[in-house]
Amino acid sequence: MTVGNHTVRVQAVRVGWTDERFVADPRPPLSWKTATALPSWVQTAADIAITREGRTTTARIDGPDSALVTWPFAPLEPGETVLIRVRVHGHDGSASPWSADSEVAAGFLPADAWQARFIGSGSEEPHLLRGVFDVRGEVRRALLHSTAFGAYDIHINGTAVDDAELKPGWTSYQWRLNLEVADVTAHLRPGRNALGITLTGGWYTERYGFRDAARRFYEGAPAAAAQLTLEYEDGTVDTVRTDERWRWSRGPVVSASLYQGETYDARMDIPQWSAPSFEDAAWAPVSVLAVPDVTPTMRTLPPVRVIEHRPVERVLTTPSGKTILDFGQNLVGRVRIRVRGERGHTVTLRHAEVLEQSELGTRPLRNAAATDTYVLSGAEEEIWEPRWTFHGFRYVQVDNWPGTFTPEDVSAAVVHTDMPRTGGFATSHPLLQRFHDNVVWGMRGNFLSIPTDCPQRDERLGWTGDIQVFAPTAAFLYDCDAFLRSWLEDAVLEQRAADWVIPMVVPAVIPQVPGLFQPVAAWGDAITVVPAVLWERFADRDVLERCFEAMAAWVDVVRSRTGGTPLWEEGLQFGDWLDPDAPPERPGDAKTDAGIVATAYFFRSATLTAEAAALLGRDTDARRYEDLAARIAHAFRGAYITPRGRMMSDAPTAYALAIVFGLAHDEQRQALGDRLRDLVRSAGYRITTGFVGTPIICEALTATGHADAASRLLTQTECPSWLYPVTMGATTVWERWDSMLEDGTINPGQMTSFNHYALGAVADWLHRRVAGLSPLEPAYRVIRVAPVLLGDLDDASAWHETPYGRAGAGWRREGSRVRFHAEIPPNTRGVVELPSGARYEVGSGTHTWLEDHPRAAAPRTRLTLGTSLATIIDDQRAYDAVLQAIRGIDAARADAFRRTTRWRAGRALREPLDKAPLEVLAAVEAALAGLTTGEAHL
Repeated sequence: MTVGNHTVRVQAVRVGWTDERFVADPRPPLSWKTATALPSWVQTAADIAITREGRTTTARIDGPDSALVTWPFAPLEPGETVLIRVRVHGHDGSASPWSADSEVAAGFLPADAWQARFIGSGSEEPHLLRGVFDVRGEVRRALLHSTAFGAYDIHINGTAVDDAELKPGWTSYQWRLNLEVADVTAHLRPGRNALGITLTGGWYTERYGFRDAARRFYEGAPAAAAQLTLEYEDGTVDTVRTDERWRWSRGPVVSASLYQGETYDARMDIPQWSAPSFEDAAWAPVSVLAVPDVTPTMRTLPPVRVIEHRPVERVLTTPSGKTILDFGQNLVGRVRIRVRGERGHTVTLRHAEVLEQSELGTRPLRNAAATDTYVLSGAEEEIWEPRWTFHGFRYVQVDNWPGTFTPEDVSAAVVHTDMPRTGGFATSHPLLQRFHDNVVWGMRGNFLSIPTDCPQRDERLGWTGDIQVFAPTAAFLYDCDAFLRSWLEDAVLEQRAADWVIPMVVPAVIPQVPGLFQPVAAWGDAITVVPAVLWERFADRDVLERCFEAMAAWVDVVRSRTGGTPLWEEGLQFGDWLDPDAPPERPGDAKTDAGIVATAYFFRSATLTAEAAALLGRDTDARRYEDLAARIAHAFRGAYITPRGRMMSDAPTAYALAIVFGLAHDEQRQALGDRLRDLVRSAGYRITTGFVGTPIICEALTATGHADAASRLLTQTECPSWLYPVTMGATTVWERWDSMLEDGTINPGQMTSFNHYALGAVADWLHRRVAGLSPLEPAYRVIRVAPVLLGDLDDASAWHETPYGRAGAGWRREGSRVRFHAEIPPNTRGVVELPSGARYEVGSGTHTWLEDHPRAAAPRTRLTLGTSLATIIDDQRAYDAVLQAIRGIDAARADAFRRTTRWRAGRALREPLDKAPLEVLAAVEAALAGLTTGEAHL
């Protein structure tokens, strides 16, 4: 409908949790967005029409909800296809026309309808499976359901049925197996037809564990199953299933491992092997295989796909004479080659994330060979891209290339779960912008079927602690609700099997690791945190309902392990994992006491469980967990916080936890924040926190009025810092702050990855606080715009495609003034809080404000060796001058001074220089004197 010159339109109608055509739920939720230029537009009602079997029914939904709205019709029947359209009505009397029809099909099968047999060769080696069938008439619709314990692809009459990769993905196979569904009507022909399956081991046959302890977890050979339902125009139905009549053969995929790589012998290609005319008499009969007693259920997350191909940026020749391709970006996927050469010639591709001493840096891969091999058939031109493995890499060493190498003959395929991109961050600070880009690439590489810790070495596991800290960032950058819902299904199943303990990794495939099934704080708490994030960011109430029992059980398990006290101080803990001050060989030896970390998370999980119970109407549970949380907080304060606001464990992570999790009294909070600021300054504004503290330390600083310290911490480039890896050429976030040392060598520890997203979780603070864009109500129905100005930035902005539409916020300095902007989508409203204290409530539309905010400046007094160390470190120019003066005489002394000095108030600059030669002291005095007396500085 048009009101004046304004049009109201409904768009992006979604049925279920993804944009896939097939849905797995008989009552899928409905979502839509409204596009209009009408200011402050709010939906008062919506009409939803369903057309099924030619008849249309309409339901009226009163109110503003348009995200994950409850299905208002009779449940979908298995295999049913319907049309959905939506019309909205505004508070101003406006109304939209009906949206375009969205076709949705129920992909799930009727109860007991799955009758396919799991078949294979009985061997772990990759192989081909083939079966034939007849189409006896005009087909109205043909639905193919297929799956595998392993990784597979399926063809009909020589054509792939879809573009998904590594189907059916990784789940806890002993309890849950994804079922793929495809409409294959267009692939069929009258008469004889053929189904062909390529089957490899994938995650099912992989060896899991570290170094020599790696073992298979799942038992049995890979097996595939398929069931094709043919619905004829005359109303009759035929069903084709995998069974013992199928046949198998080896194919060109000689070996395939996610960790080791793929070997493909093109001499063994079998042309037209999945065509109906192919003669398979020489093929062997398949075996019907024993597999876990699991009924496959329809996949609920988007599939893994090839998202893009990237060209070679540079061709390098190493000191040893090797040819290495640099793709300019650390990515996850594989390489496509176009090659010409003699039959039997072998090309080898070896992958790594970094170079060391100008050679391929493979040591961090540990037991993962990450090597692909192609044996040429001798055809005029051959194009090959491995399908049954993936690697984390930026560099590829090419060995034995036939003839002259041309970089245009090689490209890199980027592979991950195909989630819509929903958020971004922009700033003119080039290093910070690159860091945020690195966060995005890290998520892309590690959101492949499940959320993994790293994508390159012999690990790639679903570590619960990593996703626990990163979930808020992930939910901003990508529409990952369905992805994480799927992973949570496995988490709950694993938890039930482990007496309600959440394992360290999900799926839990490394039982040989001590403590896998012991409760570990910040790791096990993923079962309360991740569902809460999905509620906050997507209004996914259903995930809370599905996970509530698990949330409550986790809290109860922890309570049982504390011996009846509210403090969690016993048992295995990782604590503030990878504290940069911990020895490389003991990454759990953090400055913050593990009991503080554990008790803080015990409180947080109890609080989140109480909030979920209240939301779900479970009042008794809500009161019980609220009371428990109150008792934990009281005990925490008594045990760990002094009356004057000091933590008994005087380390930044301890303060950040107490502040951000709300464990301190209001009168203590500021004192805690002030002490945190002092500790951050004392460390020279370098990172001193690990996995637990790093995501929240800037939040703790800004929440207690120390945005200046957060700004210095954020923009620090010395190691350890967020930007140090960027200065070293990183294009993803590293596992360790010093995964690569300043001399260009790889960290000597046995656990080093150059693609880990956990330490990139600070990006959530960039989105919410620096740009100022966060949800006040679930799914951003009410948006908070509250930017924090950082002295080291000239601008910052963020955008997010909320479930209601695109939102944005940010700011830009214009001389002494700052221009703020906010974009509020239709059917939402914004609460704006500007740094001046001004507060506005705004409706949908674009809004700007201009305020006076000159950069903070202070007079520079005369600086000498007697000046406080705190004064020196807070003055960037003074600090640089001192460091450069020392470096000009003794570089090693300058490095030691930089790394070891504690920049505390009350200590003079001469103290850490008390044993320095006189010429060093004189150079420092001269450098300080060279700074203009009284000059304003930032």
